[in-house]
Amino acid sequence: MAWLTLRNPARLNAVRLEMWEAIPGAIAPLAADRDVRVVVIRGHGEDAFASGADISEFKERRSDPVSAAAYEEVTARAFEALVGLEKPLVAMIHGVCIGGGLAIAASADLRVAAEDARLALPPARLGIGYHLSGVERIVGIVGPSAAAEIFFTARQYTAAESLRIGLVNQVVQKADLLSFTERYAAGIAANAPLTLRAAKRAIRETLRDPASRDHEAVGRLIAACFSSQDYAEGVRAFLEKRPPRFQGA
Repeated sequence: MAWLTLRNPARLNAVRLEMWEAIPGAIAPLAADRDVRVVVIRGHGEDAFASGADISEFKERRSDPVSAAAYEEVTARAFEALVGLEKPLVAMIHGVCIGGGLAIAASADLRVAAEDARLALPPARLGIGYHLSGVERIVGIVGPSAAAEIFFTARQYTAAESLRIGLVNQVVQKADLLSFTERYAAGIAANAPLTLRAAKRAIRETLRDPASRDHEAVGRLIAACFSSQDYAEGVRAFLEKRPPRFQGA
């Protein structure tokens, strides 16, 4: 298990341009490390996952269409790195998780929240057009009706409300958030890595138009599972009534 931390404590971990730029480089070695089976992304400290993109930069970094487009290209690469990670990605959310912060959390496969979490997408209050890929992720998580409410009202959702609409997977007491997330991620990491990779890819394909789904890619990943040592180990462990020891090969 590896941790990726959003760190800008002076602004409740608001995501600065250099943080967006750093995300692909931070994800790449974790993707390549066979010892890392699950990645958890969190905000620094106890008050915020991330309060959004750092709006204090917008006057300088997004002052005109050209600079705004360049900024969007940087954020797009960050989201592509997060979404493209073949390993399970878990977001551990406490405090505020707003705007770009929620967009990052939505790029994870799973979201675990403390009871104090507050989640919102406020572009309607900023006059910002929200990119299609981000809307697609939210719709894929909560469905079109709940997504419409999130975008149209721009209001903050409590952890309980977020759980009700499926925006988060688990809600726990804040004091238990870290230990719960560690156990949660460790339980995932104990499962067969090749199976997790195949399942993640298959889930991603189900969100695409049926005509454009890559059935061959999913089939190759499934075949890799059945030809792996882990498959043989899983069968042996089941027959011997013991926990399996998967190696990811």
